Amino acid sequence: MAKTRTAYVCNDCGSDHRKWQGQCQDCGAWNTLSEIRLGAASSPAATSGARQGYAGASGGEVQTLATVQIEDLPRISSGMEELDRVLGGGFVPGSAVLLGGHPGAGKSTLLLQVLCRLAETNNCLYVTGEESLQQVAMRARRLALKADALQLYSETSLESVLAQAVKNRPAVLVVDSIQVLHSDQISSAPGSVSQVRECAAALTRFAKQSNTVLIMVGHVTKDGSLAGPKVLEHIIDCSIMFEGGSDSRYRTLRGQKNRFGAVNELGVFAMTEQGLKEVRNPSAIFLNRGEEVASGSTVMVVWEGTRPLLVEIQALVDESGYGNPRRVAVGLEQNRLAMLLAVLHRHGGLQLGDQDVFVNVVGGVKVLETGADLALLFAIVSSFRDRPLPEDLVVFGEVGLSGEIRPVSSGQERLQEARKHGFKRAIVPRGNAPRGEVGMEVIAAANLAEALEAI
Repeated sequence: MAKTRTAYVCNDCGSDHRKWQGQCQDCGAWNTLSEIRLGAASSPAATSGARQGYAGASGGEVQTLATVQIEDLPRISSGMEELDRVLGGGFVPGSAVLLGGHPGAGKSTLLLQVLCRLAETNNCLYVTGEESLQQVAMRARRLALKADALQLYSETSLESVLAQAVKNRPAVLVVDSIQVLHSDQISSAPGSVSQVRECAAALTRFAKQSNTVLIMVGHVTKDGSLAGPKVLEHIIDCSIMFEGGSDSRYRTLRGQKNRFGAVNELGVFAMTEQGLKEVRNPSAIFLNRGEEVASGSTVMVVWEGTRPLLVEIQALVDESGYGNPRRVAVGLEQNRLAMLLAVLHRHGGLQLGDQDVFVNVVGGVKVLETGADLALLFAIVSSFRDRPLPEDLVVFGEVGLSGEIRPVSSGQERLQEARKHGFKRAIVPRGNAPRGEVGMEVIAAANLAEALEAI
């Protein structure tokens, strides 16, 4: 009888170590090693041999890149344009999709709505390990979904799920969630590094061999990243995050990895009593401003994936009552806020060292690109001077450390989106100055001093 072995696995990269140590030798992360107990069937040699056998099971021949036959990937539409946009046009047969998000964001609700629509024309199997069949049925009844064709299965054993999938041969398989699934071949607890890694690998292997669309639901940690080993994100083909707390009506679906489409694509949904509804024109909801525009408010055009998006950014600058002024950024990177305040002092002549600065992106959107730099500085200056900016003004541009305003991608499309929503003036980088008529007044600035002088 084989002897039980103890291993130490890094939670970030998934590498194995013989003994515990403070830092992982492969990825350099600190305090990420956790102890697991491996049975005889899940030793590193056996696992490596199984993976090598699967990798070489195709029996294909070596080809040159020019002789590889290129075919259009067939897509299965989810029935939701916003979800199809994030996926790159729909589900690809044989692909593995990982859907993550905070508790209560609406992951199970979204998948139940999508599968009830797909089940009308495809064979779909919904495996739930966190809820009972009665709970899923009650949600479907509350959302008034057509639940006649959708197959449900409540199980947490990997072997039972694979056996049922082989028997039913579904076109779409949903596992909710990967953290509660466990394999009998591994002695560690469900949700551990080894269980998540091996269960995800086995399900992905089945999806590739049977040409099944696999959708796995994943939990997130306190900092918002996907729980489990980092190799989980390398195994799958598409990773999307469902963002938005339970106190917000709107949810955003953002693509983080996609082998069949663009990354950083954004889909917007509204949570209602009838479930999640698509928001076809997200710029309209993010620009729901008051009748009177107050100081510290600026509208910017950000580029999300393949489309422009107009959002409002607000800033509040107030005299600090303590010795250490606060710098708070919601929806923006806080380190970049501190850097832009230094640029504003050096090249704009405004000293905010004794002021508290609070910035917020309206609507709960997270802005990841640097094209929001100029709009952020305009909002801060407007709040500091207590002078509102024109209501029909839109701003975008990246600000460098030397005070120059750098151009951003898709400048012409951003201006067209702003004109479509009624904006008449724009301040943009000189490199994004339009060559022809765009139907609005455009001021092109080369540096921060010119931009501040324009307002």
